[in-house]
Amino acid sequence: MSRTAKIERKTLETDIALKLSIAGSGKAQLDTGVPFLEHMLVLWCRHGFFDLQIKASGDLEVDFHHLVEDVGLCLGRALREALGKKEGIHRYGSSLVPMDDALALAVVDFSGRPYLHYEVCLPPGKVGEMDTELFQEFWRAVVNEGQFNLHLKTLHGHNRHHLVEAIFKAAGRAMDEASSLRSGLTGVLSSKGRLD
Repeated sequence: MSRTAKIERKTLETDIALKLSIAGSGKAQLDTGVPFLEHMLVLWCRHGFFDLQIKASGDLEVDFHHLVEDVGLCLGRALREALGKKEGIHRYGSSLVPMDDALALAVVDFSGRPYLHYEVCLPPGKVGEMDTELFQEFWRAVVNEGQFNLHLKTLHGHNRHHLVEAIFKAAGRAMDEASSLRSGLTGVLSSKGRLD
């Protein structure tokens, strides 16, 4: 089981090459043209012990929406491929992460069924150069392509940067727990005998 994936996706709007290892050490090499997204993905990798490489370009002169969403699509697809048949994984993971004024919760189930519950209270505006609503679009794309269940919630906080950072760290930690191999487990944690 390699627990790695390589994804390439090219459209008239974006061109993305992505490599992921879910059994990594937290290293990220990112070139997307969207610095704040890169910053958040570095934190996701660091706290999830994922190794991630992304080379992406797109129609940033329009806005960041297409690139951010398509990076999410590629990341979700890579997670799905790296997890394979999900044999031996914990399947579930959760994490509660503080970041100064912010407190965020992430809960994941690598069930094979896409569902995003996004209860993240971000004040309207921008974080870095990104519109705050783009984070929901990013996570929706990750979940839909990754085909898993993800609940993201902020419990409190007021600083946009801190709120988003807490979410990405919590998501990384929860996904690390859920994707980790459980000693002695054969097959999958499901009465169906498969997770898809």
